[in-house]
Amino acid sequence: MFTVPAILLVTVMMYIPFIMSGYYSLTECNGIAKEPVFVGLDNFKNIFTGGSGYMGTVWFTVKYTIGFVIFANVISLLLAVALTQKFKFVNVFRGIFFIPHIMSMTIVGFIWKFIFTQGFARLYEMTGWSFWNESWLGSPDLAFYSVVFVGICQALGFYIVLYIAGLQAVPADVPEAAAVDGAGKIQRFFKVTLPLLGPSFTTCIFMSLTNSLNVFDIILALTKGGPGGVAYSATLQIYRDAFTNNQYGVGSAESMVYFVFVLVVTQLVLKLFSSREADL
Repeated sequence: MFTVPAILLVTVMMYIPFIMSGYYSLTECNGIAKEPVFVGLDNFKNIFTGGSGYMGTVWFTVKYTIGFVIFANVISLLLAVALTQKFKFVNVFRGIFFIPHIMSMTIVGFIWKFIFTQGFARLYEMTGWSFWNESWLGSPDLAFYSVVFVGICQALGFYIVLYIAGLQAVPADVPEAAAVDGAGKIQRFFKVTLPLLGPSFTTCIFMSLTNSLNVFDIILALTKGGPGGVAYSATLQIYRDAFTNNQYGVGSAESMVYFVFVLVVTQLVLKLFSSREADL
């Protein structure tokens, strides 16, 4: 009986809207007409034939996800290894890296937007280096890298904490035994410590994957999908079609397609890393 309130809340807030979204995906609904017009699978045909441009946003999200997952985990692991060493002010550095994570992603996006525009322009005046004078948010070639960079900077602290917890859970006698057997520091890290971080890898990869597939607010704050729509994520496209263009049927169809896509990708990745973790 104690679970009934939670079940009711989840049902009202998640399951019922999900079912309604499935129904509206088969209709032409603008939110104004009293009754939606049933159109069958036309919305889905429009998506897969490229009429809505939605598949292009999915491809952008896939590229963002690949870059985010790889670099966020590699950088956070290296920083976690450094921050588990004993040196002065180590706790201060841990706090510095974690602060951006506790801030709103929208706020972080607006801060970096100011840095890319005003901050870099000031650095260019001081140094004269053309690197600072690039249009990091206005160039179609650079906007993608700027968005990935900001997303990684905002999320690093969270993954660093998870990797530090994993590194501290490694039994001290195992690396020591490897050292006695003649293994160097690099060998101990790659042959002993890294395999023992299997659970931490699984958690961080899965969470970074789901977070990057749902990227929305960073892009909205930085570029609003520009320039020229090259930085539109799948979730931002769903938001635009449903709540800006009032095409609720199209937006619902896109959300259903993306739901299936995310479900398949996350389950495959989770199964892959779970099996590797079991082997280790």
